[in-house]
Formats: sequence, structure tokens, C-alpha cells
Amino acid sequence: MGFGSSTRAVIFGCAGPQLGAEERRFFREADPYGFILFRRNIKAPDQVRALVRELRESVGRADAPVLIDQEGGRVARLGPPHWPELPPARAVGELAERDRQAGLEAATAIGRCIGSMLAALDIDVVCAPVADLLLPETHRVIGDRAYAADPALVGALASAACAGFSSAGVTPIVKHIPGHGRATADSHLALPTIEADADTLDRTDFAAFRAVRDVPWAMVAHCVYRELDPDLPASVSPQIVSRIIRERIGFGGVLIADDIGMKALKGTLAESAAQTLAAGCDLTLHCSGNLEEMRAIASAVPAITAAAAARLKAAQRPGAVTLVDPCAEADLIGRLLAA
Repeated sequence: MGFGSSTRAVIFGCAGPQLGAEERRFFREADPYGFILFRRNIKAPDQVRALVRELRESVGRADAPVLIDQEGGRVARLGPPHWPELPPARAVGELAERDRQAGLEAATAIGRCIGSMLAALDIDVVCAPVADLLLPETHRVIGDRAYAADPALVGALASAACAGFSSAGVTPIVKHIPGHGRATADSHLALPTIEADADTLDRTDFAAFRAVRDVPWAMVAHCVYRELDPDLPASVSPQIVSRIIRERIGFGGVLIADDIGMKALKGTLAESAAQTLAAGCDLTLHCSGNLEEMRAIASAVPAITAAAAARLKAAQRPGAVTLVDPCAEADLIGRLLAA
């Protein structure tokens, strides 16, 4: 994906279903790497395509990435009547626990279905799948967004989903590395602290992400892992980014911090943005679409580093693209889950 020497290492949201003149001016001057869409930005297919085009025109880059959270289940920005409703990850995990091959087929089909939906809207990056474990203590904010408790099964299903996304030419972002499943708090509202020891994490949570370490992008959790860094959430911890995510898990792709507007992080938004990048994330993420917040963040976000630029370039994996009819694919998924 092309970008200039002054392109900032940030993904921004926008306020509504079309860009205002002030937003357009701001994006032209700030030159964020890309954008993310939410339900507030979604009305109908033609409107979404027009908004995507406006966003890219605002920074003068036809290939500026546009992200969206579209997992299936609760976390889906696109839905009826224009787009099919899809099951959550846990339904796929339950199928895989009964019939592993059928579960893998369902995971791939969901990725293929979502990827085709997004490709038709010119959206090219999906914030999915979730590779967090579903454990007895898992907070409901993750809940049925997770496939299962078994890290080997989670890794296999997440890999299958990524293959489905990629088949439609859409880049997946696996989340929330190095693992949000043991968190007993919602990082949108508070800072979760995970007490598990390093060996346990390595055998379980990290193992699930190790299985998808070749995925192009991953999203870093706002969780404290007490034994790894007692003071800082992973997203702002140089120790966790370098020693755990890069070395122990072996993830070499693009790292993007989870939304810096979440209450898990302390300090100003500008400080949080700078801290995620200083910790080793390649990109930071701000989702609210609030223009004043974005102005403050832009003042603190530097241009994309050479190392991040190399990872972003490596994440481009051109290949044959095969699109499917999302409604027909949704019917196939329904039959697989009902079997």
C-alpha cells in the first residue's frame, strides 16, 4: 500500500455516513495511514462505497486501507436488510468440537462470506478473527466471540477464517494478541489484569496466537499480564511487544494497538497514541470519529517508521481472488451448523 513520507502511523474513524468539509480538510492535512468504519457510518451499500471513496480521496491514496469489525455474531457493523446475519465464533467452535472438519469448513465459509461482503464495498481490511481463548473466567465482552478453550482448535479455526478472508482479497487482523481470554474485565471500561504465570500463558493463550503468527496483521490487547509486565498493558509495553509478541509468539507482521479511546488506558489520547507507537506497535487506532480528539492525536503521532513500512509492504499478499454470493454462503453456513 503506497503512502508518503509524512503519512502518520494512525487509523482514524469518521463521524457519520459521509464526510463533512472539516473532516475532509483535516484528513488531507493529517494524512492518516487509513480509516475504520462503524455502524454510525453504515446505511446502504452504495452509500458505504461512496464513503470509502471519499475517505481515500481525502488523503489522495486510492489504496489507503479501510478497516471494519465484522466477526459475525454480536460484533458486526454490516447486517440485515442489506447483508446476511452470521453466527458468532462460539457456534463454529461448538461444531468443531463435534466434527472438526465441519467446523473448519464453517470457519472458512464465514471468512469467505464476510470477505466477499467487504470486497463488494471496497473495504479491504477486517478486524477478525478473535483468537482469544474461551475460559470459565472469560468476560462476556469476549464471550461467544471466542471459538473455544483448546488453543490448538482455536488456532486452527482462526487460520481457516483467515484463509476465507484472504480468498476474497481482504486482509485479516487477528485479535487480541497476546490473549484477552483470561481477562475478567471489559477493557472498553477498565484495565484488565491477568494473573496467569508465564508458562501457563505460553502453553495456552500464546499457543493459539502462535498458530496464526503468519497472519498479516494483529491487534494488541489493552491488558496487563502481571508476570510479564506488572505495570503496563501489552499495547504500551515495550517488553511485551518485543519479548512476547515478536519473540516468544513469533509474530512478524503489522501490529496495531486496540482503540486508544478505551478506558483501559490512562492519560490523554495523545499520550496513549504516542505510548502505543513507542512500545513497538506499527500503528495506533482511534475509533470515535471525534474531530477535536483526532486533532490532538495527530499532533502526537509521527510518520510511519521504516520498520513499520517494511512490515506493511510485506503484509500485501496479492493472490487469486474468488468472491461468493454472501446470501448463498450464509445458507451453506447455516446447513453446516445445523448438521
